[in-house]
Amino acid sequence: MKLSYLKSHPIFTPLIISITILFVCSSLRHILFQSTAWDLAVFDQTVYLISQGENPISSFFNAHILGDHAAFIFYPLALFYKVYPSVYWLLLVQAFALSISIVPLWFLAKQAGLKDNLTLTIVVIYLLYPLIFNVNLFDFHAEVIALPTIFWAVLAARSKHFSQFICAIILILSCKAVLSLTVAAMGVWLLFFEKRKNYGFFALVLGVFWFIITTQYIIPQFSEDGVAAVGRYSFLGDSVTEIITNLVLQPNIILSRLFTLANLEYLILLFIPVIWGLSPRYLTALVPTIPTLTLNLLTDYQPQKDLLHQYSVPIVPFLLLSAIAALAANKSLIRQPKYIITWSLICFLALAKYGHFTSRYLESLDTWKATNEAITQISTKGSVLTSTYIAPHISQRAMIKLAQNGAESFDINQFDYILLNQRHPGRESSPELIETIKERVRQNGNFDLTYTKDDVYLFRQK
Repeated sequence: MKLSYLKSHPIFTPLIISITILFVCSSLRHILFQSTAWDLAVFDQTVYLISQGENPISSFFNAHILGDHAAFIFYPLALFYKVYPSVYWLLLVQAFALSISIVPLWFLAKQAGLKDNLTLTIVVIYLLYPLIFNVNLFDFHAEVIALPTIFWAVLAARSKHFSQFICAIILILSCKAVLSLTVAAMGVWLLFFEKRKNYGFFALVLGVFWFIITTQYIIPQFSEDGVAAVGRYSFLGDSVTEIITNLVLQPNIILSRLFTLANLEYLILLFIPVIWGLSPRYLTALVPTIPTLTLNLLTDYQPQKDLLHQYSVPIVPFLLLSAIAALAANKSLIRQPKYIITWSLICFLALAKYGHFTSRYLESLDTWKATNEAITQISTKGSVLTSTYIAPHISQRAMIKLAQNGAESFDINQFDYILLNQRHPGRESSPELIETIKERVRQNGNFDLTYTKDDVYLFRQK
């Protein structure tokens, strides 16, 4: 596609605006010390270590990054850090991935027979879907790279471009192990509903194969704790195998977990932005969402039941595909673009977290200058003990730990620097805990207090 054609295309301006807004918002959140160790510092640290040719073992959970979610995508992401190591690469990649989804989405809508005005409406609907804005603010997660790739995979299958489909599926699987379930379910959908037998069979087989390989071999190889999310489904078993077995043999357990008020609220939040475009006759595109929806509905882990975190990202493409199908068949509840966009704008204003920039994101502004000044005095890649909000700003090192509950038992001599903010101690911490750590440092005698201002303290080992 020529650059001149791209610039004149109707989605070029929305694409540039979206990338800019999302990147600026996530960067501003980070600058205001609102990004967190879990997960921005975790991924920044490991990508940095990969770029330096070191083992990407995160000091936050003391395991190789592949032992987390078998996300091989972090290896090619490290190429950006070879150019210049900066956490802003991750934020830019995320903003780009969330925005570039509108390109395959546009072609999918046109392929379905929608006119330009309705196709552009679909693009706007996607950009206004609250999860897109919110997940961009929540640090960085590799699932966002899978979002445009899912659209690409569907477009490749419908256009009968098998080589592109293979590349898309492999890229999706590289983002996170659990996405193998989405790929397998997408294979079922392509096989039985889209009549793309070769594509469906390939996705189904590869999805199941990758799920087995990652959960039974790769993740256990790199993490003694095994698959991290298993604990959220302990009522079904203590391992992936037990959970799957009980899902099949004890469906009564599932039913008791599904019908709850929390799940009803989650489903309303998930579907309400596109409720205008969902028709019972055109919901087959939601088949690939069944694994993700099931996982989110069964757990009591609240972040999997909102439009703030990354857990619902694999559902979004198929919601849009269902809306496209209903629009193309003239079966949507609303068809006029102005009413559709008005509804989406109302949902965005109600559910997107843009208001945080005038409230919670400004809470630590009174120590912002002091924290930045203290950070500039950390002049080496030595080990650091610090808070969850400061960690993403100094995570490019082999050893960094958090001053949170449990930190009082750390051997403080393992740290070259200890950077604390007693006024804003961070998650799972308190001013009392920070005072305890400070007192231990003073009694230790091996540290100098090299900076103090506005309740921000930097100790450096002598």
